[in-house]
Amino acid sequence: MSAAAASLPVHVPVRTHRDYQASPATREASWVRWTLLALSLGFFALFLLLPLVAVFAEALRKGWGVYFAALVEPDAVASIKLTLLAAVIAVPLNLVFGIAAAWAIAKFEFRGKQFLITLIDLPFSVSPVIAGLIYVLVFGAQGWFGPWLQEHDVKILFAVPGIVLATIFVTFPFVARELIPLMEAQGREEEEAAIVLGASGWQAFWRVTLPNVKWGLLYGVILCNARAMGEFGAVSVVSGHIRGLTNTLPLHVEILYNEYNFAAAFAVASLLALLALVTLALKTYIESRQEYVA
Repeated sequence: MSAAAASLPVHVPVRTHRDYQASPATREASWVRWTLLALSLGFFALFLLLPLVAVFAEALRKGWGVYFAALVEPDAVASIKLTLLAAVIAVPLNLVFGIAAAWAIAKFEFRGKQFLITLIDLPFSVSPVIAGLIYVLVFGAQGWFGPWLQEHDVKILFAVPGIVLATIFVTFPFVARELIPLMEAQGREEEEAAIVLGASGWQAFWRVTLPNVKWGLLYGVILCNARAMGEFGAVSVVSGHIRGLTNTLPLHVEILYNEYNFAAAFAVASLLALLALVTLALKTYIESRQEYVA
């Protein structure tokens, strides 16, 4: 090819959005789209919407008076308070751990990094019941620290500390797992630039790192709180099911249902359903904010 020919402009056709819409590779038949949509909506209605409607219908079947009476009953109030207490303690601790772990994993290289990531994912792969049994093995009467705890009259199992520990175990991945990919995608350039300009490590974190991940952080906290308030398996093992003392909301629902007190059981269960709806609404809002910021 001559130099003159090489210098001629080469016209590359540019495909528009309309061209891609009309492309046979991305166009499906109408019946395929409608079939997939019908299957998705049918699955949603049968397995998600219908049970949710049934909970509220059964909770209100005997009227508002019975509904509110079930919620203000002393054992129900005690279970609500204990659930809130466990969440109030577990969520901030998981928040601190999640931020520290995500910052260390995303911003630094060190030995045992993959091992730490594996430990963070551990509650996702271990049954909550097994998590509860681990605390029984450690703090039970015949456990590793059981004799010492009995000697000093310290109660872990069948008391609030055991419930809090079990809740922390099953919920601690949520904040870290939301922040790690965000911080890795953010990179280190902005923090390094802030430090070069004279900022300290804490100033770089508060003014650069945290604002960039604030929506993901809030998203992780919401999911962590929802799981903490709805946890059943691990809490059931360590609680002892003492009415009015160690029953959280899910455990109180189980007891009422086993006693055939269906109206009260569904009334209390409706609180957990409302929590799920509020969590879903907040999740949708945060996702929209993340897309808007992006």
